[in-house]
Amino acid sequence: MAEAEKQDQRIFPWGTGQRYYQAAAYYRSVFGERVQKLSLDAGFTCPNRDGKLGRGGCTYCNNSAFNPSYCHPAKPVVQQLREGMEFHRKRYRRAGKYLAYFQAYTNTYAPLEVLREKYEEALSVDGIMGLIISTRPDCVDEATLDYLEKMSRKVFVGLEYGIESCYDRSLKRVNRRHTFARSVRAIQATAERGLPVGAHLILGLPGESEKEMLAEATLLSGLPLDIIKLHQLQIIVQTAMAKEYHKHPEHFHLFVWEEYRELVIDFLERLRPDIAVERLVSEAPPRYLAAPGFGRKRPDVLMQDILQRMEERDTWQGKLRKV
Repeated sequence: MAEAEKQDQRIFPWGTGQRYYQAAAYYRSVFGERVQKLSLDAGFTCPNRDGKLGRGGCTYCNNSAFNPSYCHPAKPVVQQLREGMEFHRKRYRRAGKYLAYFQAYTNTYAPLEVLREKYEEALSVDGIMGLIISTRPDCVDEATLDYLEKMSRKVFVGLEYGIESCYDRSLKRVNRRHTFARSVRAIQATAERGLPVGAHLILGLPGESEKEMLAEATLLSGLPLDIIKLHQLQIIVQTAMAKEYHKHPEHFHLFVWEEYRELVIDFLERLRPDIAVERLVSEAPPRYLAAPGFGRKRPDVLMQDILQRMEERDTWQGKLRKV
């Protein structure tokens, strides 16, 4: 048998021939079929915006750059989900079941009775199999986690935490107003309740070296994470970071595509192989970019380029992990 054919038949630890553990395979293992996340803006705010911790939010944050068109807080949760289903039926005809993804801002930042109302409204929609709740690690408490643990006995409930960096100096630089230790505590407390845990990480924050970014793969692999999302730093209009960039562009190193592709692959080589990867490249519409991005190539094209390069390097997620 030719060597290329042997490699084509290789099965990796997560049970597929893909060179990293894709989130689609993770969700298929949970539900037995393909599911689609439907983004929601349920009208929550953030303690970094309403004055509890600060105002103005994180320096990179403009949620409008990432919300799909059907996602608007003026619409009831049920309406957003139904419009999201219609949108995805046209785009992904295979999707028949869905997860309600509370995405915009901080989706545990409200009294428990308000959270309960929003979550249960989402679960009332036919076809919704569970919830994914995106939040800050400093905005979960015991009562909320206890409630979500109880809910998870009936439906799927996962939490995604915006970690963004493992380095406190970077978190301070972008005005996150929490520490990495706080992220660790939230992840551990969530996992202890049997709830799937995801993490968001930004690669390319000002002041972080490539060595430090790669070390984050090892740091996060030591935590009880189920899913990770990677985002390249993007400078988004109408943010404090955009103002800083225009005033001091020398403070930033924005990756060109080939450079970022190699960094991501190096990161994956150091990542624990049972952590599913939901995103390696983030996408904002060109009109929201205040600095050059990766051009107009679609994310799926960029993902295929990463996979092709992984084949060329004959590498895979976790290859450099030390057991």
